[in-house]
Amino acid sequence: MRVFQKCNAGWVFRAGFEPGWTSALQAGETVMLPHTAVELPYNYFDETTYQRAFTYQKIIAYDPSFDGREVCLVFDGAMADAVVWLNGAEIVAHKDGYTPFEARLTPHLKPGDNLLTVKIDGSENPEIPPFGGQIDYLTYAGIYRDVWLKVTAPVSIANVKIETPEALAASKTVTARIFLANPHAQDVSGKVQVTISGVNGQAIASAEADVSGTEVTVALSDIAGADLWDIDNPVLYTLTATIETAAGMDSLSCRFGFRTAQFTTEGFFLNGKLLKLRGLNRHQCWPHLGYAMGKRGQEKDADILKYDLRCNIARTSHYPQSPYFLDRCDEIGLLVFEEIPGWQHIGGKAWQAESIENVRRMVERDWNHPSIIIWGVRINESQDNHDFYAETNRLARELDATRQTGGVRFITESEMLEDVYTMNDFILGQEELPGSNRERTVLRPQSETTGLAHKVPYMITEYNGHMYPTKRFDQEQRQAEHVTRHLAILDAAAGDPSISGSTGWCMFDYNTHKDFGSGDRICYHGVTDMYREPKFAAYAYASQGDLAGGVVLQPVTFWARGERNIGGVLPLIILTNCDYVEITFGDFSPKRIAPDRETYPHLPHPPVIVDLRSVTREEFGTWGRIWRDGLITGYLGGEKVAEVRMPGNPLPTTLEVVPDAVDLLAGEKDCVRVILRALDQHGNLLPFFDDPVELSLQGPGRIVGPELVMLKGGAAGVYVEAGDVAGPLTLTAKCRPFGAQSITFRVG
Repeated sequence: MRVFQKCNAGWVFRAGFEPGWTSALQAGETVMLPHTAVELPYNYFDETTYQRAFTYQKIIAYDPSFDGREVCLVFDGAMADAVVWLNGAEIVAHKDGYTPFEARLTPHLKPGDNLLTVKIDGSENPEIPPFGGQIDYLTYAGIYRDVWLKVTAPVSIANVKIETPEALAASKTVTARIFLANPHAQDVSGKVQVTISGVNGQAIASAEADVSGTEVTVALSDIAGADLWDIDNPVLYTLTATIETAAGMDSLSCRFGFRTAQFTTEGFFLNGKLLKLRGLNRHQCWPHLGYAMGKRGQEKDADILKYDLRCNIARTSHYPQSPYFLDRCDEIGLLVFEEIPGWQHIGGKAWQAESIENVRRMVERDWNHPSIIIWGVRINESQDNHDFYAETNRLARELDATRQTGGVRFITESEMLEDVYTMNDFILGQEELPGSNRERTVLRPQSETTGLAHKVPYMITEYNGHMYPTKRFDQEQRQAEHVTRHLAILDAAAGDPSISGSTGWCMFDYNTHKDFGSGDRICYHGVTDMYREPKFAAYAYASQGDLAGGVVLQPVTFWARGERNIGGVLPLIILTNCDYVEITFGDFSPKRIAPDRETYPHLPHPPVIVDLRSVTREEFGTWGRIWRDGLITGYLGGEKVAEVRMPGNPLPTTLEVVPDAVDLLAGEKDCVRVILRALDQHGNLLPFFDDPVELSLQGPGRIVGPELVMLKGGAAGVYVEAGDVAGPLTLTAKCRPFGAQSITFRVG
């Protein structure tokens, strides 16, 4: 049977590349994948340092089990222009940094040691999407995803496409298209057995068929009692296909779910039920590590989107993302809009041909993920190009007729070749541009952006972002406006039945080229910072979540009289999903205030707005008078469920050190986030506490990035990476005036 195992350890890495290196192992650093060629500083760096060639080498010892078998390496992702040699012979080249490719070793393997060499060119090659113009994100060089050793019979299963026609029927049907790999052109006559099992491993359906060519379709019908995959109950099943031919046996298992997804002129429907999409765009990058984050970090991002930010959809801007991220979206019920690589620029015919192949690679890799509900087959924010986009749409529909296509644009009256008109609407804030004579507009009417007299399936795919970049440590007033802009668009989208939903720009701040951002190589466009520490705007999304997922009570304030222009904290936004709140200032009587449904009539949970409609200036104290403690209490069904205490005299009291997990895996490049927070006496973040924190690590692992970090807005992040051996791993953080705080990880 097949062998499929990680091949991440024991790679030798060095900068540069020479053709002669493919014949001899070079001196270099021994590394484990996933790996980034250059670990960049947090900000203020030269991004051209990774835009060059690098070499990865590995010795593959011949194993007797390879005899008579097909042997290859599967690269999940390498950025950006990859060429692979074995024993000096070139075996494959791959020009897409975001999709997998296979290096077939079989013809070049010899007894003893075999030298594998991989050249990774991080240059922004104008012949490869997304390059050729300017792009507002970085494409960090390296073999940044897993590499797998695959050993199969000479005739094997290359891929399986699972479809669930009539998914809503009580008695369900599954069709499995099984594609075979047969590089030796051997006789493929034989049998295929297909079995579907549930989460407990028990089979619920099976069928078999004859195999006579390189593709066979097997139908499994009359499947009773199967559950639907839904965002609140993401039930997954496993389909296992096993072939037996004269060349031997092979088996491949794939997860899938029963569900329907449809964008219409009346909105988006999941399993026949109307669902307003609410989400954020996500890049796949981290401080220092670039793209080279393993399974834990990929899954954590999905969890943050689903459980912390309470989104129901993520857009993979602007390229296919890690299988670990998508697998986790399947598991937790987070919908996905996935798109091909690109940013505004369309290259020549060779470039376009590569982009069309990106459609094929993306769809064929990910067509079994129930979380993915739409294929993005247009270069983000590009101009129209009829022939190019007619072909990307045709190919996506040919490969997968079960999902609709979308094409993200920001130009109006764009030719609609896709099934869904997906629009980046940055109209909010354009009234501030010189020469603008337009009044403040939250979202443009659909007819204005499409130029069509009739409604079409429609979704807002970006908003805010560069229109109002906001740092987590910006002045309170700016952060309040940042919150207001996100709330306004969420409300407008919720109130228009013809808008399927929206994905804001974006989940977190990210490193960028010198041409963008704030001049320090960071775009501060996120609702969280680069370490995923929330800004106030994050709670604009979290507060829209159902109460079953937790109570949200977050005042948009640092609680200080002199932080805002002119002074005071009014109007005070309180982001909450409570029925109402009570606010108390000092010794004054509490004031009960309901959510502002007048301003935000369409939000599931409007914010509470404290202003002169509900309190007086005297109650909150005018300039020159004593500033007092504040207390905000949230109520559900008349019962107190949450409270926030804000001291009038905040004092540095606690250095909080919070890891995402403490159990790590040795030999897995397992990397975990740790958040450091300076807190006052009531557990609130101290927004202007920017002291340094000295970090040290004892045990089998390393600190990613510097060992002296500055708190930014009272918080900072650090990543701790487990080493190759088991044992305790202790991180110690020292900061004035808190003393030392330590946490211990168990590496096993």
